[in-house]
Amino acid sequence: PVFAGMKGSAIENFSCVIYNISLMNCTWQAGRDAPGDTHYFLYWQNLRYDDAMECELYIKDENGRNTGCRFQNVKIATEKAYFLVNGSSKDALIQFYDEYIHLYKIEKLMPPSNITVNCDEIKSDCIIKWQRPQISHSNKDKCFKYEIIIKYK
Repeated sequence: PVFAGMKGSAIENFSCVIYNISLMNCTWQAGRDAPGDTHYFLYWQNLRYDDAMECELYIKDENGRNTGCRFQNVKIATEKAYFLVNGSSKDALIQFYDEYIHLYKIEKLMPPSNITVNCDEIKSDCIIKWQRPQISHSNKDKCFKYEIIIKYK
């Protein structure tokens, strides 16, 4: 498809990550050929029937340009979320960038919690227990694989 706007003015390297259950950070870089006065704005839609919302808390670079966004209370749905970053400049028409992302694919998991180790010196064995990390979109234990690395001191 041919997008209206100056070639090379759309953002680049767009990426998002979800952490701590419901926080999401998205970042991008200004288009390499975008005029210096270009400002970018991020809109996203989590579910098809929700309204698209603009970013509430932008991350800015040293020139005061929006190069990212922080979101709170993000709910991970089964459908893809839609992201759109458009731009404005007094010198040129700026190309927009858009992408659909399955949010569960960008979720960074918390480590397991409540880890306990009970060792029996007579039997020379140890029982290690933990609680699986909390994730926002599933309560299925079968999704998790754990690795325990024991280093003898």
